[in-house]
Amino acid sequence: MKIFKSIKWRLQIWYGLILVVVLAGFGITAYQLDRNRQFRQVDQELHRRIGVLANALHRPPPRGLNGNRPPPSQFQRGQNFDGPPPDGLPPEQNFPGENFPDRNGRRFPEFSLPAQDIHFFEAGDPHHYYYRIVNRDGDQIAATTNQPDNRLHNSDNYFQPVNQVADTVGKSGLPVKLVSFDTYREAASQLPSEEIVTVGCSVAPELKDLRRTALSLLLVGGTVLIVGLAGGWWFVGRALSPVSEISATAVKISAGDLSQRINTAETESELGQLAAVLNSTFARLETAFTQQKQFASDAAHELRTPVSVILTQTQTALNRERDAVSYKQTVEACQRAAQRMRKLIESLLALARFDAGQEILKHQQFDFSKTISDCAELVLPLADDRGVKISVEAEPIEIIGDSERLAQVVTNLLTNAIQYNNPDGKVRVTLESQNGLAVLTVADTGQGIAAENLPQVFGRFFRADSSRTGAGNSGLGLAITKAIVEAHGGTIEVASEEHAGTTFTVRLPLG
Repeated sequence: MKIFKSIKWRLQIWYGLILVVVLAGFGITAYQLDRNRQFRQVDQELHRRIGVLANALHRPPPRGLNGNRPPPSQFQRGQNFDGPPPDGLPPEQNFPGENFPDRNGRRFPEFSLPAQDIHFFEAGDPHHYYYRIVNRDGDQIAATTNQPDNRLHNSDNYFQPVNQVADTVGKSGLPVKLVSFDTYREAASQLPSEEIVTVGCSVAPELKDLRRTALSLLLVGGTVLIVGLAGGWWFVGRALSPVSEISATAVKISAGDLSQRINTAETESELGQLAAVLNSTFARLETAFTQQKQFASDAAHELRTPVSVILTQTQTALNRERDAVSYKQTVEACQRAAQRMRKLIESLLALARFDAGQEILKHQQFDFSKTISDCAELVLPLADDRGVKISVEAEPIEIIGDSERLAQVVTNLLTNAIQYNNPDGKVRVTLESQNGLAVLTVADTGQGIAAENLPQVFGRFFRADSSRTGAGNSGLGLAITKAIVEAHGGTIEVASEEHAGTTFTVRLPLG
């Protein structure tokens, strides 16, 4: 089903199951504790009455007002007494005949419930306490008339369970067997003299209270469950709301709107941190796509110029017959345009290889100071043409890397320092070791770079202004320089002040 595939529904169902189990466990435990408490009180009262009957069983019967016992003719063995009670006893009490013999010739013990104990079996008690006393042969010695009809059984099966049986020891020290049936509970005990004393009562009040308790627990549990599920639904929905927002934002971005960002109001949560990471990723994607579009546009623009030159020259040469000198000039112009195109294409391929991590660099140990000196000699003719003086202060430092690629870095920096320097300016090159790094600085005394343009200096096809556009300058030199330095695990920085000069600083690891 679809709901089981939803994280929100899965969390809600799991949360609901846990809540139901907890509430059910609490409710059952609370109900069972209350039930045990109430039945424990009932059992205590039954134990107490068994003790009262056991004490009164062998006590002599009360005498009349004249001091004589009631005449035996008023009683029948094993029958309940329903007539007027002798000596003022209540009609609920039943007495056996005095010393009537049983079927085996034995006489019953005399039984009389003392007046101070009559309240234990009052008719108005809501529990309707009753008792029954029989001998081991099942002959009734005494009983009340309010016994339940379904418990008028003989003594042979008196100790057999009906619904629930439990063995306990009462306060009197006698072993007591508890029996529950219907809405009654009985306690039976066999005395040392072999009489069986049974006391029972109605537990309807307790059952009514237990039903009321169960209903209350159900209502409270149901309310807590509904509130908990509603709160859980709200909480889960709130917790997962960033997921929906992330999905919606991703859909907009996939449609081409790279400026979209996810709301990161809850930055402390895991989803808030995820949203922050995704926003950062989206920002880099937007920058990368923007740079890619700009790069493609600039590359097309740079290639269009030499292509236009070639097409113009060839078209002019084909329009009419020309002399050999004119054809030679046309071919030379096309050659210059083609060389410019080749240089641009080689630069683009180099950047593409660096971006893809496919550029293979050599890892050889060499003297970086010698490489710097060779590069300074290489650009010396260009410096002499512009009247720029180059000074080199390089201490011998051995590093591991690709000497040819690093020579390209030094040459690019020196060429820029010469081209964009003032006439009769100076270029100062230094190399020293600092904190396990080889630090190269190339400083010129040129016009400098505006502060707003410094972050874009290493961008591809970037030119600060028209004054920095030299012949054949494609704007890729510093971009390639940075790619080479970073491929060696180093860094390159630029600092500049307008009308004061520019300084490039390259830091490379020694090992």
